Amino acid sequence: MRNPVNTFVIVGGGLAAGRTAEALRKHGHSGPLVIIGDEAEKPYIRPPLSKGYLLGKEERDSIFVHPDDWYREHGVDLLLDTRARAVDPRARTVELDDGRQVPYAKLLLATGSSPRRLSVPGADLDNVLYLRRVGQSERLKSVFRPGARIVVVGAGWIGLETAAAARMAGAEVTVLNHSELPLLKVLGREAAEVFAALHADHGVDILPTVEVESLTGTDGRVDGVRLADGRHLDADAVVVGVGITPNVQLAQEAGLEVRNGIVTDERLRTSVADIHAAGDVANAYHPLLGRHLRVEHWANALRQPEVAALSMLGEDAVYDRLPYFYTDQYDLGMEYTGYTEPGGYDRVVFRGEPSERRFVCFWMAGKRVQAGMSVNVWDVIEPIRALAASGADLDGTVLADPDVPLDRILP
Repeated sequence: MRNPVNTFVIVGGGLAAGRTAEALRKHGHSGPLVIIGDEAEKPYIRPPLSKGYLLGKEERDSIFVHPDDWYREHGVDLLLDTRARAVDPRARTVELDDGRQVPYAKLLLATGSSPRRLSVPGADLDNVLYLRRVGQSERLKSVFRPGARIVVVGAGWIGLETAAAARMAGAEVTVLNHSELPLLKVLGREAAEVFAALHADHGVDILPTVEVESLTGTDGRVDGVRLADGRHLDADAVVVGVGITPNVQLAQEAGLEVRNGIVTDERLRTSVADIHAAGDVANAYHPLLGRHLRVEHWANALRQPEVAALSMLGEDAVYDRLPYFYTDQYDLGMEYTGYTEPGGYDRVVFRGEPSERRFVCFWMAGKRVQAGMSVNVWDVIEPIRALAASGADLDGTVLADPDVPLDRILP
């Protein structure tokens, strides 16, 4: 039996789990440290699953947070292929599927999220595929081949990245979008048009404002998609990318406050003492933005663990880094930082020409930068972050002027 007085337990098997274990050891936790993950793999990083690994540009070993021997050398007990069934905050235990009880002094929930399922007739047919885990990425890789007819349901980041991977493998690709433009809600019209044109130029057929009525199949295997307008699209495989749902059941049943994820303060502490949350599942209070925010991107899983570890160790640490994400599609590389939402800005200021796919742009509310994005312009994300975090009144004409270095705009 582990000593509950100083045992720290992490539930989750992704980047947040692996990095928190690393940070805990770095900052002096010398007691027992346990990671409970429901996958057979040791903690790994998810962005390559829709990017380099899916494209065959990265080897399997490159996706893991740490090499095999790191956990042994640092005294981290990996309980893999093991599901945490319940958390008892009073008894300070995590119950496993096999009935074992793991005691904890401090607990981190890094349970991540799961793909939303398509809820139409035929959605359970074979070759209806999702992307969240490494095995799913490998399955996609096997069906992305020259001449394969791939229908992607959803035109968000996962949908577009898998569409690009399929197209680069030589497949015929159709993307079904519920709105007029891909990423319209996320980026607004001007930037969304860049991604629509990018995929059109690479031979992807994006169908706007469509609704899936059903999936059709032969001998239990998907062979097409029927749309609400009556059209039928032939398909050798259907990729579903319609969003993710935070895995909150464990927290909810344990009595933690749950609202679009596990609610935490800026120190990543939940509503129950000695339980913390990080990564996709955490709806954390952001002190710079003055609101709770759940961010479904790699950077949170990378950066939050430092704060989570310090907070678990009783140190005064705050997570106030602005959201960040990136994408690689064909020959386009993009980085974005900041936060805005539909209706939260009044204009987008461009530095460079969007049609050339080499530019920087800023989402502005009045004279303040809410967020910024660089497309095929490198080494500028830090000054963009500084502009978005400053809260300063800025001149849009200066932001748009390529002769003014971004790192010289703030006084």
